[in-house]
Amino acid sequence: MKYIKLGNSDLKISRVCMGCMGFGDANNGQHSWTLDETHSREIIRMGLKHGINFFDTAIGYQSGTSEKYLGRALWDYAPKRDDVVIATKFLPRTKEEIEKGITAKQHIERSINRSLANLGMDYVDLYIYHMWDYQSSLYDIMEGLNAVVKAGKTRYIGISNCFAWQIAKANALAEKEGFAKFISVQGHYNLIFREEEREMVPYCKEENIALTPYSPLAGGRLSKYPDETSKRLMEDSYAKLKYAATETQDRIIINRVGELAQKHGVSMTEISLAWLLTKVDAPVVGMTKPSHVEGAIKAVELTLSEEERVYLEEAYVPHRLVGVMAQNTKASAKDPHVWSVGNQTI
Repeated sequence: MKYIKLGNSDLKISRVCMGCMGFGDANNGQHSWTLDETHSREIIRMGLKHGINFFDTAIGYQSGTSEKYLGRALWDYAPKRDDVVIATKFLPRTKEEIEKGITAKQHIERSINRSLANLGMDYVDLYIYHMWDYQSSLYDIMEGLNAVVKAGKTRYIGISNCFAWQIAKANALAEKEGFAKFISVQGHYNLIFREEEREMVPYCKEENIALTPYSPLAGGRLSKYPDETSKRLMEDSYAKLKYAATETQDRIIINRVGELAQKHGVSMTEISLAWLLTKVDAPVVGMTKPSHVEGAIKAVELTLSEEERVYLEEAYVPHRLVGVMAQNTKASAKDPHVWSVGNQTI
């Protein structure tokens, strides 16, 4: 495994992050394809054995059971707490919290306390603002995040599912007020969805903000040949929502991934991740099988030629924003109903 410093921090992370959305009680959350605790522990233990030290979860993953499974496994298998880097995420305030007058600052404190209890830990290394809260003032959000940093409940803060102007505005406010600044961005970025390259990627490079994208394999689409399938591909309705509309144009790129995989004698996962690793710090890779761990590990060692990278990239065409970012577009247009459907979709 290779390691890298996470943006403007002193955190040393593995070049791949184990995404934990696939862990959790399948009967207690959005997804039906998640692993139970026994099998989750096996994957986490395998990842640690192969040098993965960076783990990403969220309070919204299967009603907090992902956090619980991860925390218990790390306590049992990680040599020391300082040997691992733990990231978790919080959702915007709910409609009920807003009606009760719960402030953004109170919501953040309550959320991280709940996550720390789930994880069985005193602090996390990276606390991530899961998606932009259009119902709260930016000052309140940044003040709340700064408070949990000062309290020692997180070492650093990151953000997910935002536009470049939003993180730029947030960090400018943080610098003005002496608050903690965002050191990482977790956006939607892979070979068949490269809209982050328009503004977010160059901005982050300019500011040394780490890129740790989710969905690096497009919900499995960039890791499987046309005749292959999986439980997630069949049952992940949210991923279908994101990719079904562009299936024909995306298939050209997916086929090229398959061609290069056969040429190199490796998996499609390795090709897809090897390409992304030339662009970002550490992709957040969902791992629910031993082969997923092995593919991610091997991708770190795989080098693609410039001609091969161009071959993978040249067929890309612009995509509409999908998922949370499409909802963010509605919210930024003052849609008052966006969070009634949006705050449980990750």
